[in-house]
Amino acid sequence: MRIRKLFKFENAHIVRNCSSDRCKRSIHGHSYQIELILEAHRLDHGQMVYDFGLLKSSIKDMIDSFDHAICFWQDDDPEYIAACKKFSARWIALPVSPSAEQFSRVIFFWAQEILAQTQMQNGEADVSMYSVIAHETATGYAQCFADDVSNAQMGELRLQDFEFSPQVCAEWHDPEMYAKLLRGERFINPEVTLQVTPNGQ
Repeated sequence: MRIRKLFKFENAHIVRNCSSDRCKRSIHGHSYQIELILEAHRLDHGQMVYDFGLLKSSIKDMIDSFDHAICFWQDDDPEYIAACKKFSARWIALPVSPSAEQFSRVIFFWAQEILAQTQMQNGEADVSMYSVIAHETATGYAQCFADDVSNAQMGELRLQDFEFSPQVCAEWHDPEMYAKLLRGERFINPEVTLQVTPNGQ
């Protein structure tokens, strides 16, 4: 079974080396809609794949990092990168170009890493990422699956290769969230006291 959670953010970038002259030479922005699709083959104690409320913590904070931020590829011109950092309080340095395709891969990657380091506490079974759809416009989106994340030909994704501005980090519920992710620390979901058990047991 699969569930879908929709997130939204506003983001600015330049997509170098693309065919569109406007996109590769000028800073521009989009109103993104992100569809996060999770799946599991067994339901938790609440008879859910994964409680939507749990997606409002670390995963939401990671996706919200993009909001009202400028993203740039770490291989871009050093002067441009320096200007982004100087004139924007919210920025993210990416190991890949900030295209819709890469946004879908990056968000899948982050969410997958967070889930892998999360201590489940309500009988969740094999809940995992199924797909991420990044809607860049009303008519165009990119969709990422697990094989796309691990495909090095699309650009290697490693946790240590991302950088977030101090302002982005300060606005997370836990400013140490990404550092904890890098250290492999566990994210612990809330404990749940069962109110009703099957067959009254």
